[in-house]
Amino acid sequence: MSESTPHIYISALPFIPKSSKLQDIYLSHFTKLSNVCDGHRINWPRMQAILKKHTGSISSVAFSQDGKKIVSGSYDNSLQIWDAEIGEPQGQPLQGHASPVRSVAFSPDGKKIASGADDNSVRIWDAETGEPLGQPLLGHKNSVKSVAFSPNGKIIVSGSADKSVQIWNAETGEPQGQPLQGHTRDVNSVAFSHDGKRIVSGSTDKSVRIWNAVTGESQGQPLQGHQREVKSVAFSPDGKRIIVSGSGDHSVRIWDADTGKPLKLPLQGHTRDVNSVAFSHDGKRIVSGSADKSVQIWNAETGEPQGQPLQGHIDQVTSVAFSHDGKRIVSGSADKSVRVWDAETGEPHGQPLRGHTDKIKSVAFSQDGKKIVSGSADKSVQIWDVETGKPQGQPLQGHIDEVTSVAFSHDGRKIASGSADKSVWIWDAETSEPQFEGQTLQGHTDSVNSVAFSTDGKRIVTGSGDKSIRIWDAETGKPQGQPLQGHTGSVLSVAFSSDGRRIISGSHDQSVRIWNAETNEALEQPLQGHTREANSWHPQSMFQNLTLTDDGWLCNSNWSLFLWIPPEYRSCLLFPHMQLLISSSYPALLNLENFVYGSDWVKCYR
Repeated sequence: MSESTPHIYISALPFIPKSSKLQDIYLSHFTKLSNVCDGHRINWPRMQAILKKHTGSISSVAFSQDGKKIVSGSYDNSLQIWDAEIGEPQGQPLQGHASPVRSVAFSPDGKKIASGADDNSVRIWDAETGEPLGQPLLGHKNSVKSVAFSPNGKIIVSGSADKSVQIWNAETGEPQGQPLQGHTRDVNSVAFSHDGKRIVSGSTDKSVRIWNAVTGESQGQPLQGHQREVKSVAFSPDGKRIIVSGSGDHSVRIWDADTGKPLKLPLQGHTRDVNSVAFSHDGKRIVSGSADKSVQIWNAETGEPQGQPLQGHIDQVTSVAFSHDGKRIVSGSADKSVRVWDAETGEPHGQPLRGHTDKIKSVAFSQDGKKIVSGSADKSVQIWDVETGKPQGQPLQGHIDEVTSVAFSHDGRKIASGSADKSVWIWDAETSEPQFEGQTLQGHTDSVNSVAFSTDGKRIVTGSGDKSIRIWDAETGKPQGQPLQGHTGSVLSVAFSSDGRRIISGSHDQSVRIWNAETNEALEQPLQGHTREANSWHPQSMFQNLTLTDDGWLCNSNWSLFLWIPPEYRSCLLFPHMQLLISSSYPALLNLENFVYGSDWVKCYR
């Protein structure tokens, strides 16, 4: 928008989700805009829902049981309730604490919120009205660093820097029994077991303790193992395991709740303090948030990380939680923001796969659809996991100029890449190692523009700027026969027929040729009819030659700014020239019938 102020209206308004209040307020006054007539988003994309209102670091976040609300606590001394669907704040901040809010929690029925703060108090709030319920719960002699509701919502437990754990009656606000003593330093985190019979606490004294929630007695010996303070604890839903995260030792540990013995080796991966951990409600996954600015999902059974860390925060992650259905994760950070993530993929939906440092020149799916390979002007080839959207291993390095074309063999075991360096490389798709001891397929005297495997994977065909086509033995890397000559311009695209007996090629000479793949002879006269490269995709002259740039601008042939497309629409936008669109999200159709642009943009308002 900074490049062209009018696009605040021209480009931003048409793409605002239907649920946004901006649609109701402004759109009826702008009648000459483009219109997303199919595939218009209802809500803001959840993975881009950065909830900002606090003026201080966010210390704690929690979902309501039904997943419809989020509450956040901040160093600005306030709490904020959010609508988890649209990312809007629900009412004004909850004011009352005189110091930073350290911990927040919803009651199981979603009607109450508990908060603990550096003013030594616990407060209970009405989650609908935001009003305080009763007087502050007083008794701790230092900061209240963690609060939690029992599963039936009748009891609250709090942990404090005064080294104690306190149980409270959530209805009356009265302390229930004496403080639970045993830790020798700050209690940083507390949680109930899912049957409500036990409480777990983690402390700066590096230990974890389990308590009987009825009698307040310590259950067994402290759980020892962390090398630094324990910053977060949680029970698994079945109550048989405890998950614990350590601070300075950068690890997550899992314990047997009955014996106190560690169940797994520490979960290693974070490079700085682990500030917060939580189980998914089915007990199969763990999420952790760290001072290294990342969120990590773990397999609770194996202890293995599930995908790559979730990146996005620009300061340490202070709090994480799963939604009740396990489909979303919420994280709070010292960067003053709250982020919501897809818990299945760990990735923002519809976002580009980032990793290359220059333009991507070619992409291809593996036959089973589980992998993507990309070739880039940064001279590298990258394999991606389609499910997670993450790169599989490091970039494949070897080419000394931009990679122009990539292809999988039909069994998915090999990758071929062609480059402006005139060479073809064949790679093992599992190990990412080059085949033939790093020897390349040499023969072309100009850029290799296109590569393709035969269906049986035994041959590779390449087309080049040297106007020739070559067939190669995919097993040995040797050329198979003489180059196929006939085109008078660069060969831009090549492909095998499904039976492997024919090759088709397209060229800058505006012709298509068919070849016998066994004899290397041309089968027919060139298929001619094109008068130039096809690059126009709308019959109306005003929309001809539009190009979508890397930063989302639709530009005309003079590179004038026409319309800006938001990131979540770029991969799924249907252009008139398309016969098929394969996208990870629902396709979007843009109606430009009434659209005014250029100097006429002022006519968009009535």
